[in-house]
Amino acid sequence: MNNKTYMINNYKNIAEKFKEENQLLKALKFYDKAYSYKEGNRDVELLLDIALLHDELENYTLAQEKYYEVLAINSEDARAYYGLAVLYDNQKKYLKAIDYYKKAIEINPNYDRAYFFLANAYDEIKEKDKAITYYKKVIELQPEDFWAYVNLGSIYEELNKNELALEIMKKALEIIPDQYMALYNMGVILKKLGCNSEAVCYYKQAIEKNPHYPSSFLNLAVFYKEQKNYKKAIEVISEGIKYNLKTDFLYYNRACFYVHENLLEHSLNDLIKAVELYPGFIKYIKEDDELNPVKKLKEYKEIFNNKERL
Repeated sequence: MNNKTYMINNYKNIAEKFKEENQLLKALKFYDKAYSYKEGNRDVELLLDIALLHDELENYTLAQEKYYEVLAINSEDARAYYGLAVLYDNQKKYLKAIDYYKKAIEINPNYDRAYFFLANAYDEIKEKDKAITYYKKVIELQPEDFWAYVNLGSIYEELNKNELALEIMKKALEIIPDQYMALYNMGVILKKLGCNSEAVCYYKQAIEKNPHYPSSFLNLAVFYKEQKNYKKAIEVISEGIKYNLKTDFLYYNRACFYVHENLLEHSLNDLIKAVELYPGFIKYIKEDDELNPVKKLKEYKEIFNNKERL
């Protein structure tokens, strides 16, 4: 090993250590030292590492430059095309991302991560059928891919193909039985299928596994509201707020629940908090007939009229 090769490898090893410690800027400094050697700027693995680090630091232009340097050395490197796709994906430029994911797949037909994020990109642009096709391809390549099942099941639920959604989500839970997102989705699907007691059970399990996911509390509370059990709805959503203090929609919905118990001052306080967290709720309050009893309060008129937005 010549001295230059030794120095390059040494700098790369130091960079890796800093990466492991999540000191990304220091890692980048030592990657750049390795890159400064002529042999370094022809090292594809080094270039990919630098590109990935720039991506993580949201230096998208610099990451893009490094991926193109890789392609200048090897125009058939699927990882570089995949990396470019991820860059565009992160910037919500989904059509460009799709083109690059497809290029990566063209070079490597078994590139399961490229299929996965290609499916997600199609989902983002509402091309659900294509998203389904590519999630199925992921599952074909990786039968234990938990998130492919979850995302596929969620798309089926969105399309009201609820029996299919249920089948797919059950497969996800066979892989990871206690994952909160799959448990939550099971609650959503079972509620749509009219299996209310089972849906409640899954929402409760989702809450137990991750109380910091506020939608589980919301959906369970809304279920009790639909049963006209407003006290229980308030109890559930209040527990959700305890774990998710800055989640605007929990306050808004609790304000609506309070109206049915004639706790109008409590409702007003929650509306104030909801608007503080998300001013866009003012429009919804104005149009929400369920809140009419609160709007008659003198305090409501004083507070919201002073804002000159209602």
